[in-house]
Amino acid sequence: MGVKEKLVELVGAKNFSDSPQVLGEYAQDFSLSPPGMPNYVVKPKDAQEVHEVVQFANENKIPVVPISSKIHFYGATIPRQGGIVLDLSRMNKIQTIDADNRSVRIEAGVTWGQLTQELEKKGFRMIMPLLPPSERSVVTDYLEREVPTNTVYDYGEPLQAMEVVWPTGEIFRMGSASVNGFPDSISKGANPSGPGLDFYRFFQGAQGTMGVVTWAHLKIESIPKIDKVFFAPVDDVEYAIEFLYRILPRRIGQECILLNNVDLAAIIAEDGPDAFERLQATLPPWTLILVISGLLRRPEEKIAYEENFLAQVLKNEFPVLHLGENLPGFPGLHKKLLPMLRNPWPADVPYWKNRYAGACQSLFFITRPALAPQFICMVEEMAPLYGYPVGDIGIYVQPIEHNRACHLEFHFFYDPGNDADKERIRTMYYDSAQALLSAGALFTRPYGDLAPLVFEKAAGYAMALKRLKKVFDPNNIMNPGTLCF
Repeated sequence: MGVKEKLVELVGAKNFSDSPQVLGEYAQDFSLSPPGMPNYVVKPKDAQEVHEVVQFANENKIPVVPISSKIHFYGATIPRQGGIVLDLSRMNKIQTIDADNRSVRIEAGVTWGQLTQELEKKGFRMIMPLLPPSERSVVTDYLEREVPTNTVYDYGEPLQAMEVVWPTGEIFRMGSASVNGFPDSISKGANPSGPGLDFYRFFQGAQGTMGVVTWAHLKIESIPKIDKVFFAPVDDVEYAIEFLYRILPRRIGQECILLNNVDLAAIIAEDGPDAFERLQATLPPWTLILVISGLLRRPEEKIAYEENFLAQVLKNEFPVLHLGENLPGFPGLHKKLLPMLRNPWPADVPYWKNRYAGACQSLFFITRPALAPQFICMVEEMAPLYGYPVGDIGIYVQPIEHNRACHLEFHFFYDPGNDADKERIRTMYYDSAQALLSAGALFTRPYGDLAPLVFEKAAGYAMALKRLKKVFDPNNIMNPGTLCF
């Protein structure tokens, strides 16, 4: 029996395709990564079918690329060596919502749009990264360690347990989902630590190279009773970061983000390029956005305490910073922005990163907040060398764990129909990453061309990963050519 016939037998003819038109949909994404065509696409309905497909692929040494989202930005799901695309979009069940443990169990194909709507009906919300596309997989974003806009330490690790299919085909459960009697066990899967050696970290940031996650148990949080959004126009980003060092370790605030005028204009513009350019010209160079919230217990007192603390710090230590419920010149922005931060980007609206020029290349890494201004200056000094206007660079600073660290992200906008523009951005992106890495930037999620740069700097780590990969994926079938594999 041939490969095609076997795959049809495993998932059914309706859930198999090898037509060039369908395969072409998986051959590229919104990144600058070169296209790569798979040989087959299959859409399993459950873990058993995933097990059978992966087991067959392993026995025949056929590459497998797992996919669960409908939209991709980093090139991680483009097949580099052909093979089978394992599209998990049919596995889109919300299996349980556990109000007592504030957790949810969902299959890999559940999207942000689907989950946020269902949780809202029950008074819950997800702790989200900044404006994820509605059609993105929730499980994928958490596996890839997308950084949440909420800086509270307790929310930084939402993964609690998961079921995976190893590259050899075995179905395996991690965390407390691995105990006898799950899901009726005492913990109900609401603990990432299993009864012994656990492997759930192997899948975080692995870009599909260690196996296939079929479902995950995730933290959820109650929708706040009271929210207040504060804005501060900022000229000196270093001054704003010092302010965050003062307030965030005291657990003040929930969502907290720092955006330059380019990124904020791209997010709030509604009427096309003209509106974007008007906003870009009138917004302050930087805007600090801070949300304080009162949850279920004594919300008024919590809000009052945080407001009082902020007032005292601003008066006595940061008199130049003006933090208010409205951004000067933009009345009503607080009513618009908070729902945006708590919901995914609508599927029927062009994604905010692609609105300005048609496409965007994102360069991001982790650093200490105190070093962020230095890295920003580096990128702004390099951009003119490639003919890219400094005023067109989008910059996003996301504090992590009460400002212990931060996620720093640069956005280079370009015309996807202009080959010269694409090549210029590709070169600037790579050279900037090289310079930032040499200066101490920590690329914890290296995609595409950045992976060799990062793993060259950590030869011992790369060697250990390869040994580990050989244990679980002896035939290297899972997304080969990705990371250091």
